[in-house]
Amino acid sequence: MACGLTYMRTCNTADDVRQLAGTLSGYLRPGDVVLMKGDLGAGKTLFVQGVAQSLGVAENVISPTFNILLSYHSGGLPLFHFDLYRLEDEAELEDIGFYETLDGDGACFVEWGEKFPGCLGYAFLEVDITIEDDESRRVRVHAYGQRARSLLTVWGSDSTSRLTKVPGDFS
Repeated sequence: MACGLTYMRTCNTADDVRQLAGTLSGYLRPGDVVLMKGDLGAGKTLFVQGVAQSLGVAENVISPTFNILLSYHSGGLPLFHFDLYRLEDEAELEDIGFYETLDGDGACFVEWGEKFPGCLGYAFLEVDITIEDDESRRVRVHAYGQRARSLLTVWGSDSTSRLTKVPGDFS
């Protein structure tokens, strides 16, 4: 279910992506879910690194491709970073404690969650990062569900995010 709320920003550098992500961190609450979309190398993990840095996570945040889930508890809010790329079947989500983690005490960032439509329920932010011809990154954020809409509204109105509201639904 789309709420019809989409924001966008073009990031010219890796630091721009991290800065944008860092502006989200202050608005995250336990139970928030962010679906990270984009091709390999688009900047999904870079985005999570920006959130983690702003939350004060002390550990080095890396891609969880081979671990599937990496957890960070040293920041102001527990951060859970999933990469579902290597999973073949939605039933494997039960084996890794996916649903319990989503309902847990932190914010969850899920790479490649679109492989299993419906696994995120009805309330999440979708962050879609696209590499443009000039190597900049187009970051589009869309809200699904009321909590995500509230989160995106407050994040989008934060002038430091430099997000711009765009009409329509890109689901």
